[in-house]
Amino acid sequence: MTDSELQNITSKLILLTTENEWLEFKHNNHSSEEIGKQISALANGACLKKQRYGYLIFGVEDTNHTIVGTNFKPHEEKVGGEDLEHWLIKMLSPKIDFRIYEYSINQMSLVLFEIPAAFDNPVRFRHKAYIRIGSYTKELTEYPEKERQIWNKKSENLFETEIAKSNLSSDEIVKMFDIQKYFDLINIPYPSTRERIFERFINESFITNEQNNYSITNLGALLFAKNLFDFDRLNRKAIRIVTYNGKNRVKILKDHIEPKGYANGFEDVIEFISSQIPSNEEIGKALRKTIAMFPKLAIRELVANAIIHQDLTETGTGVLVEIFQDRIEITNPGKPLITTLRFIDEYKSRNEKLADCMRRLGICEELGSGIDKVIIETETFQLPAPEFLEMEKHTRATLFSYIDFKDMSKNDKIRCCYQHCCLKYVSNERMTNKSLRERFKIDPRNSAMVSRIIEQTIANGLIKSDDDKSTSKKYAKYVPVWS
Repeated sequence: MTDSELQNITSKLILLTTENEWLEFKHNNHSSEEIGKQISALANGACLKKQRYGYLIFGVEDTNHTIVGTNFKPHEEKVGGEDLEHWLIKMLSPKIDFRIYEYSINQMSLVLFEIPAAFDNPVRFRHKAYIRIGSYTKELTEYPEKERQIWNKKSENLFETEIAKSNLSSDEIVKMFDIQKYFDLINIPYPSTRERIFERFINESFITNEQNNYSITNLGALLFAKNLFDFDRLNRKAIRIVTYNGKNRVKILKDHIEPKGYANGFEDVIEFISSQIPSNEEIGKALRKTIAMFPKLAIRELVANAIIHQDLTETGTGVLVEIFQDRIEITNPGKPLITTLRFIDEYKSRNEKLADCMRRLGICEELGSGIDKVIIETETFQLPAPEFLEMEKHTRATLFSYIDFKDMSKNDKIRCCYQHCCLKYVSNERMTNKSLRERFKIDPRNSAMVSRIIEQTIANGLIKSDDDKSTSKKYAKYVPVWS
């Protein structure tokens, strides 16, 4: 935040008659332990009181809210040789993205801690959660009803509607937004007046307006910012593309970060990825021409999928595309909301407003059909089936380059079989030995080989026979085990 934004926030907060569950003033007295407890308490209090943030301000008297200044310098503070801010982050669970600002008003130094409200579960410091009761900080376990409210509470203020930058003029809004791109993508005429443009953006929840004082929401910035690095909290959300020399991460050839928003910068991202992918003279038996190693449509769908399903509340991380000699890995922060085995037929979006906008702008598909297209493209290009992995804090999709059937691992073949079966099922068809042979481009005389792959996939609990009474393998039909 700028000094003017900090001064404006401070002016509003000191007008409040008393401290409360999400606000505390201090002069100089502090300790690292006390600050940690206050961060926990203010985050939990902000959640209960439906505030986006809690605030801890040094340099203001807590009794009469007079600005007196402070000699506290948090960015110079150490805890056992470790920076205070880093130590606090390490002691908090979850590791919320609080910010520390040092600024001045009337030549008096102040410090403001901006603390995001707890989301779905209490914020803890050293494994204990705290809450402010009057002017006292108490352990949350002493107030089980309040703790229950936090656990059961879905945030009223979604990340998408939080403010990314406030106190802006109309000229500043125009300068920071790629307005023309929005109207090009939405395919409607460019309005004749600035008022009509702003009315449209307010209705889209891209900006807010209070007495001609504008603010940009996270949603607006993430989609149409000319430069995400103009927004302190969003610069790590920019899409990063890393190209490696070989099959590992030892040598980086290029490391590119796309500064534009997801909507106005999407085509640039796809074009840059495509420029980094080598071409093959021949891929398999059916395609004999110079062609990109990976299907562009599959890349497009997986990048869009990573954007709309990322956990935006995860700090210090964003969508990452890594290009290797033999594969592309697309990783987004956040564990998937559904099992990776159901990506092809189920859909649950983590960021509804972001997903809705990107669908209407024609960037991603409706109801998860994008993954269907990815599977179709990989089969057409005769590639190994893509792999979807749930990691500790991330979700990763991997596209593999072409390899001969004989060089595929057992797991590659089972994954191909399962995804082919799913694709047939969602198309209201059934997988057979014949359809799987055609997927692998295997000669009919080697149908026994395909039967073994089907048997292995059944043994792994991924598919089943569509007719339990049938004993014929030649004419048997198969469906996913979850059908």
